[in-house]
Amino acid sequence: MSDTDGIAGTRILSIIERIEQLEEEIKALNEGKKEVFSEAKGEGYDLKVLKEILKIRKLDRDERDEQESLIDLYMRAMSAAEETKQAA
Repeated sequence: MSDTDGIAGTRILSIIERIEQLEEEIKALNEGKKEVFSEAKGEGYDLKVLKEILKIRKLDRDERDEQESLIDLYMRAMSAAEETKQAA
């Protein structure tokens, strides 16, 4: 191991090379993800909906239930406000 003023150059190089390798792997995975989305789009699936499903699936069951309840509550509140506005 060579040191320059107390800095282990070989260790730094090792870390940098590992990070670069991970970045390449991430790039390849992102390309694969784009291909799958492109395939889904080609089959007529709505990509916004698929992305929303992915986001929802990342939530645990309690968070998902809470989010669905709040969305339902907000939608009902907006509907009631629209009805009041139209009646006026």
